[in-house]
Amino acid sequence: MSSPISLNTARLLLRPWQTSDLPAFARLNADPQALQYYPATLDRAQSDALAQRSQHLIEQQGWGQWAVQEQASGQFVGMVGLNIPVAKLHFQPCVEVVWRLLPEFWGKGYATEAARASVDFGFHTLKLAQIVAYTTELNLPSQAVMERLGMQRQPGTFDHPALPAGHPLAPHVLYTQNRSAWPADR
Repeated sequence: MSSPISLNTARLLLRPWQTSDLPAFARLNADPQALQYYPATLDRAQSDALAQRSQHLIEQQGWGQWAVQEQASGQFVGMVGLNIPVAKLHFQPCVEVVWRLLPEFWGKGYATEAARASVDFGFHTLKLAQIVAYTTELNLPSQAVMERLGMQRQPGTFDHPALPAGHPLAPHVLYTQNRSAWPADR
C-alpha cells in the first residue's frame, strides 16, 4: 500500500476523500446538467460507491480520482485525477485523466488546473509514458479542456463499449498526451 498523495495548485487541493464530501458529490452526480454527457445520473448509493472506490484506489496505490477542494473557501469542487479504465477499450492498457465538477465551479479554469496537476503528477512522479482522455463526441466543453491541456485529438471516433449501438453518446473521441511532449517545468 502506498501513502495517499495530495496535490496542490494555485487555487485547488486534490486530496483523499472525506465523509463530508459525499453530500456535495451526490448533488453533483444527481445533476442532469453536470452529467448531460453520461448515460444517466447517479443516486446517492451509486455516488457514495464511486467515492468509496476512488478512495480505496487512492489508499491502495497512493493516487487516483481525488476529491477537489477550493483552497480559499474549503468548498468541495468535484473529482479530478487519474484512472485506469475498466471498460474494454482498443487503446488499453492506459491511464486516463478525468474530471467532474459541480456546475457552480464551471468557467473558472478549475478543470484544466486540476487536470494539469494530475497529468504532471502522472508524468513526473509515476513516469507514465502516455496519458489519455476520452469523451463522447458531443461533449465539446471537455474536449476544450483536453485541448487546453495540450492533448492531441486522435483521428476518427470509437463507440464506447458500455453504451448500446446507436446510442447518441456512444461515439467517443480520444485525446492523448505523451510524456516526451509534456513540459518538464510544469
